[in-house]
Amino acid sequence: MHTTSTTHDETGHDQLPDGSGPSGGRVRRICRSPFGSMLIGIVGVGVVSAATATGPGPLPVLGAATAVAVYWAVTRFVARGPVPEITRRGAVREALLGGGIGLGFILVSALVITAFGGYSFSWAGNGFFSVVASAVAVQAGAAVMEELMFRGLVLQALERLFGSRAAVAITALLFGAAHLANPGATVWSGLAIALEAGVLLGAAFLWRRSIWFVVGMHFAWNATEQLLGIPVSGNTAKGLLSVDVSGSAMLTGGTFSLEASIVTVLIGVALAVPMFVIAHRRGGLLPRQRAAR
Repeated sequence: MHTTSTTHDETGHDQLPDGSGPSGGRVRRICRSPFGSMLIGIVGVGVVSAATATGPGPLPVLGAATAVAVYWAVTRFVARGPVPEITRRGAVREALLGGGIGLGFILVSALVITAFGGYSFSWAGNGFFSVVASAVAVQAGAAVMEELMFRGLVLQALERLFGSRAAVAITALLFGAAHLANPGATVWSGLAIALEAGVLLGAAFLWRRSIWFVVGMHFAWNATEQLLGIPVSGNTAKGLLSVDVSGSAMLTGGTFSLEASIVTVLIGVALAVPMFVIAHRRGGLLPRQRAAR
């Protein structure tokens, strides 16, 4: 039988040689809890995002790689859990599949709005390679950071506590609220983001259980908007094209642009429904009583 000697701290409590004891054990339990590890991960990824997201050249991509490492470390060593959602096996396939869906989603939304007279496009003349390189770097960094935080950390923590359906609903509302500080944001644009992005990306994650899949969707979505000259959630950046907007704000999204259009919301919800159905059929939607691991 293995025995461990103990010492006493100043309060008279037993203290193990590694420094653990009543207070240390309590701290570890808090850190390893779903909320504790979630908050630690958000702080870690958030610090990396703040330092690199708008940096020059490839800095956002390097920041994204660092954020993945932070996420892995927090999940493995703080939460003490596996990280199948960021496995390298099949990562490229998942990212490409998600990217194809994200690309199609934005192109179809923009085409429908254009067909109804809301958008017209012209060549911007900003330079091809510099615009594409900037869009790829910035949007890749943003997609990785946001998906690690919202689908990787927040959704999975809430899922363990409340089940998949509640986790998606809460995460979607938080995602919409996080965009209320963007230029041109309104209560409607926040709700639109919650429905078309928060719900859609949440459903996509439950379907594929892969961060790379939702990162691919998110990246292609944002990069396509930027290259078309459409403001990304109200943020304007140089694109290959420029867009002229006319007509109802409900059609065009107004100053917040495409993501506040009723067209985009309806298409996003229509995409989310079959993803939820497939996830449910595969047993991927966890009720509350099965959520804890």
